Order: sequence, then C-alpha cells, then structure tokens
Amino acid sequence: MKIALLLFASLGFAQSAMAEEPIVFTTESYPPFSYQEPGGNYRGVGIDQVDIVMKEAGAPYTLEIMPWARAITLAETQSRHCVFAAARTAEREARFKWVVPLFIDRNILVRHAGSPVTASTIEEAKRFTVGTHREDYTEGVLRSLGFPKIDLSADVDTTLRKLLGDRIDMMPMSEGVYDKLKSDGTPIEKVMLFSEQHLGIACNRDVPDALIAKMQAGLDRLIRDGVQAAILKRYGINEPQ
Repeated sequence: MKIALLLFASLGFAQSAMAEEPIVFTTESYPPFSYQEPGGNYRGVGIDQVDIVMKEAGAPYTLEIMPWARAITLAETQSRHCVFAAARTAEREARFKWVVPLFIDRNILVRHAGSPVTASTIEEAKRFTVGTHREDYTEGVLRSLGFPKIDLSADVDTTLRKLLGDRIDMMPMSEGVYDKLKSDGTPIEKVMLFSEQHLGIACNRDVPDALIAKMQAGLDRLIRDGVQAAILKRYGINEPQ
C-alpha cells in the first residue's frame, strides 16, 4: 500500500512539474510586431498581446527572438513551444494548434523608392525578382502563385537590405510594417496588394488543449474589449478595413 501511495505521489509531482514548465515562445525581429529595445526589453504588437494572454491564462512562459525559419521549426518539433505571429495557412493548419488572430495582415509588394519596377496584377509582378525570408508564409504564397524568380534570405532585415541595394526588385511586407518603415524614413514604395492572412500563435501539437482554450479565450477577450485595437493603435497600425 505504501509503495502504491508513493507511486501516486510521484505521478502527481511529475504532473505538477509539467504543469509549471513554461511555454517557450519564439518569434522574429519584425518591428512593430516584435522587436528588442536597446535596453533589452521585448516589445511589439504581438509580444504585448502574448504577455496579456499568458498572464490571464496563469501560465509561465519564456520568449526569444531569432530568425523565422528557426523559430517556426522549434515550434513544430519541440515540446511546449509556440511561435508567433504565424500565418494560418491550409498547409500549416494540421501541423500546429492555433490561437488566432493576433492581427489580420494585409501583405503588399513594395519596391525601392524611385525604382522603375511597376505591376498592377500578380502576372505582371511575376516578371520581377521578389525576395522574402525562408519559411515565411509569403515564400509559400509566391511558390503557389508560380513566381519564377524568388530570392530567399535568412531574415526580413536581410531581404530589406537587398531591396534597398537594388539586388531584388520587390518584397512582400505587412502593411503595418510598411507604414512604420515609411514613417521612419525608409525609402520604399507600395506597388500592389499581395495577400491577406490571419496571423496568430502556432503551438506544438503537444501543448495541452486546455491551455490552448484558455489562450484563445484570453485573446477573444482582448479583441472583444477593444484592447487589441488599442495595442495596434499604440504602435501606429490601423486595423484592416
């Protein structure tokens, strides 16, 4: 009887320890959605929402900014990992458990300011070299649409440097990021609308359903109570109409 009680006690302790093990969030540097301030603090539209959602859920978490390809791979392959802000595409749907939307993202094609590059349709845009970063959902969209000249980089900053150095003709970019870069004086111009996606939190399949439900309920409250809209506004982003 004592052995049985000890086994039950050990099992209960293990389950308790698992419950307290933090969820590991990964994301990329993509201002104003996620970035690190000079003092080391993490900020951004997505980060602020994740912090509120996890505190309301009563679940400990850690956060690290890294290249996107690594961030999303960790979420898919490592226990108790989540990544944001990931586009909820058909190809990704079954690979993760989802909490959405942190943002409804309009993605546009942009060019270096003053560039002669122009396009008003997807077919016209296919004439040009378009850059993006590995494992971003825009890579999949470009391939599915049959873009013949796709230039891949490790991260969005590298792709932007290529654009500004005229090494690529265009790049897809969130409209909110475009507005922020323009206000900061980055010499880029909008070419055309590219796609629209729901961006959210994509979690490893082993993250408990009960926690996912708490996270979704918390995000739903943020949206319903106008907190999400206030966060977007604080970072200078207008909600898509």
